[in-house]
Amino acid sequence: MVSNETQKPENQAKKNILIVEDQFVEAHDLQLIAEKANCNVIGIARSVEQALEKLEMQKPDLVFLDIMLKGDRNGIELAHILKNRNIGFIFISANSSKQILNEAKITCPYGFILKPFRDQDILTTLEIAFYRQKYSLESQLMHEYQLKKNITELIHSNLNQEDGLKAFAKIIQTFISFDYLETGFYDPVQYANIGIARKNIEEYQTITVSKLSKIAEISIKELDETYKKSQIDTDPAIYSGESLINNFQKSPIKGIIAHNFGIKSYLVFPVLTDNSQRFYFTFYSRNFNVYSDENLNLLHHLNTTISDFITRFFSDKKEIVQTKAIIQRKEPAENTKSGFEGIIGNSSQMATVFNYIKKVAPSETSVLILGESGTGKEKIAQSIHALSPRKDKPLIIINCGAIPENLAESILFGHEKGAFTGALEKRIGKFELADGGTIFLDEIGEMPMALQVKLLRVLQEKTIERVGGLLSLKIDVRIIAATNKDLEHEVSAGRFRMDLYYRLYVFPILVPSLRSRTEDIPELADHFIKMYSKNMDIKPSLLSNIALQQLINYKWPGNIRELEHIIQRTLLLNEESSIKTIEFQPSSLKPEQNTETFSIKTILENERDYILYILKKCNGKVSGAGGAAEILDINPSTLTSRIKKLEINKEIN
Repeated sequence: MVSNETQKPENQAKKNILIVEDQFVEAHDLQLIAEKANCNVIGIARSVEQALEKLEMQKPDLVFLDIMLKGDRNGIELAHILKNRNIGFIFISANSSKQILNEAKITCPYGFILKPFRDQDILTTLEIAFYRQKYSLESQLMHEYQLKKNITELIHSNLNQEDGLKAFAKIIQTFISFDYLETGFYDPVQYANIGIARKNIEEYQTITVSKLSKIAEISIKELDETYKKSQIDTDPAIYSGESLINNFQKSPIKGIIAHNFGIKSYLVFPVLTDNSQRFYFTFYSRNFNVYSDENLNLLHHLNTTISDFITRFFSDKKEIVQTKAIIQRKEPAENTKSGFEGIIGNSSQMATVFNYIKKVAPSETSVLILGESGTGKEKIAQSIHALSPRKDKPLIIINCGAIPENLAESILFGHEKGAFTGALEKRIGKFELADGGTIFLDEIGEMPMALQVKLLRVLQEKTIERVGGLLSLKIDVRIIAATNKDLEHEVSAGRFRMDLYYRLYVFPILVPSLRSRTEDIPELADHFIKMYSKNMDIKPSLLSNIALQQLINYKWPGNIRELEHIIQRTLLLNEESSIKTIEFQPSSLKPEQNTETFSIKTILENERDYILYILKKCNGKVSGAGGAAEILDINPSTLTSRIKKLEINKEIN
C-alpha cells in the first residue's frame, strides 16, 4: 500500500496539441507550458479557418481553444466541430460569466481555463483533460463490447420474435434511451412495423399494427395509406424541435406515433441486411434533444451485430408477432429493480436516471449527482456502488458541509499518534477506510476552498498522507459526489475550484424534483404508508382520491423527504381506516413571497442599490476571484468609478 512519489516514464508517447489563440503572447506561453508537460505542439491557429486548415493536415490529441477569436466565427462554433470529430478540447477565456459557462458546457469540453492563467493551472487542466479523455474512450469501448456481447448472446438464445425484440429493447435501452421503439423492414405496400413501448423500468409492451390502430383510433387501412405517402429516411437522422415538426409534414406516420405517445424527439437508423433489404429502427423519446451523434456512432459500430440480430429474428419479414401456441420454458423472473433498492418511481424522468446508473456503474468513472435537497441523491450513489465491481468493498459517505475545517485532514486522511494535541492514538481516515471501494462526497458544494485544494491533490495523485505521517499511502477509490448547488455559479463566483469541478464533472446525473414527476407520487405515498404502518404495527391506511389529489397538486419544495415526513405525520394523526385528507403543515401552505419589496426608483438609485447589494455579498471585495466586478461582469476600474460616483463607499464602511 505504501509507495514513493511516482515519476512519469521518459518513454511515454508525447501528446499532440493544437493551440487556437489569436493573442501572440498567450499562445506562446501556452506552447512553452505544453512542451514542459511533455506535449508536442503541432501548430498555432489565430482563427477558426486557420484551425480547420491545420486539422485537415494532422489530427491533434487535444486542442487549447480561445472562445473569442479573430474573424466571424468564435471558439464555441469550432468546439461543436471538434466534438463531432471526437477531438478533445480545453476552453480558454477571459470571461467566466454564467452565459459563457452555459454555452461552453453544451460542447462538453475537457477543461476551462480563465485568463490570466498560471503554469500550474495549465498543467493541472491538461492532466484532468487526459484523464477524462482516457476514461471517455475506455468507457465507449466498454459500452460497445458489452452491447455486442449481450446482443450476440440474444442471437444464440431460443427466444421467439416477440420476446427477442423485447430483450433487444431492454439491452439497448441503457445506452440509447427511448420511450417507444419502432422496428421493421421498409414495405412499399403496407405498414407492418412493430412497436415496443416502455411501461416502466424494465417492462416493455409490444405494439402491433392492430394495437396501434386502436390506440390512435385510426383504421389499419388509414395507417397503410398514411405510411405509403410518408417519406422514408435512407440515411440515419435525428429529429427534435423544429426539425421534428417539419418532418411530420413529410412523414405523417411519425406524427401519428408522436401524437399518441407524447414524443418530442426521435432517431432513425436504417440497417442494410445481407439480402439488401433496409430494416429500420426508430427510437422515440418524450424529452427534447435526447439523441446525438454519439448515439449514431455507437449504432454504426454495432451495425454488423445488429444485422445478425435482424437475420436471426426477422428472416421472414411477413411474420406476424403473436404469442406462440407452444409455451416455452422461461427463466424465473428476476427482480426488476435489483440494485435499485429504495428508489421508487417509474416515470420517464426516473427511467432516464436508472439508465444512467446502469450505464456508469460498471466503470471507474467519477460521477456527479445533481439535484435539489430531498430528491434522494444518496440512494443514487448507493445504487451505483451496489451495481459496480466494488460492491463487496466499503461505501464511505462523507457530508462535506459537516466537516470542521480544522479537523478535515484528520477525518479524511487520518493521523498518527502524537501528530497534534489530543491525538492520543493513530486514526484511520475515511479515504483509507474506503480503499478498494467508493467514496461518496455528499454536499460537495459546501466544501471549504482550502479543503478543495487538498481533495484535488488526492484525486490527482491517488495518494494520501496521514497528519503527522512521513510516508505516502497509495489508495484505490472511486469518487461519487453530490450537490444541490449550481456548481457553475459557484465556480464563476470564485467559491468552487474550476479544476476540481471538471475533475468531478465526468458523468453528471440530474435527479428530478418530485414536482416534475408527479406520476410517481401514488407509488411513493403507498410505499411510505406501508413502511410506517409496519413500524407502528398498524394496518396500512387507504389513501382516498381526494387525499391523493392533494399530494399531486402540492409543489413539494422539500421533495421526497418532505413527502415522507408528511405521510408519517398523517398516519400518527389519522384515527380512521382511510386517509380522507392531508393536513399540510401551516408553513408548507404559505404562498411563495419575495423577500425584497419593490418601490419606484430612478435608474441611478436602482443601480446604486444593486451594486451595494453585491458588494455586501462579497464583503466589500471589488476585484479578483469572487469579487463584485467578476460577479457583475464589468472591469474593476469601471466598478470603482461607479462606486465613487454613486457615493457607495460610506455605506460599505
